Amino acid sequence: MDRARKEKVVAEIGQIFESSGVVVVAKYEGMTVPEMEELRGLMRQAGGFVRVAKNRLSKIALKGSPCEKVSSLLTGMTLFAYSEDPTVATKVSKKYASDNKNFVVLGGAVGSSVLDPKAIEAVAEMPSKEELIASVVTCIGAPAATLVGAIGSPASSLASILTTLEEREAA
Repeated sequence: MDRARKEKVVAEIGQIFESSGVVVVAKYEGMTVPEMEELRGLMRQAGGFVRVAKNRLSKIALKGSPCEKVSSLLTGMTLFAYSEDPTVATKVSKKYASDNKNFVVLGGAVGSSVLDPKAIEAVAEMPSKEELIASVVTCIGAPAATLVGAIGSPASSLASILTTLEEREAA
């Protein structure tokens, strides 16, 4: 790899850590090409990405950054799984690690915070951004639905009483 290409890779890795909601560092030693393609596909389908890079270049990219401590995880065959939504990459990584013994989550970073494997699992258990939005909308909509039901209920009761009275008079 020539110097220009290395500089480009260092810039890409720096951008990944800077702009992603979460970066999961995992060891993939022993995985086959089809397994790696499956992981990439699952991650892409969920809205995340997988990036493999040389550890030396990754350490250069992390030097001086807020999450420089992640460099200590970069030994052996490692990859980065990342996404904008902090739960996406963690959920896919956790699930894939449970299905594949050659994929081991080492830790990661959320912003400037370095996470250990337990913290990655905790983030994976959190609801996604879409799930949170849906629950907030439900909470906001529930009182309105109750109010509409309460307002409409007396009118329907009154209508049924009037109908009953009309039927009695007609009989």
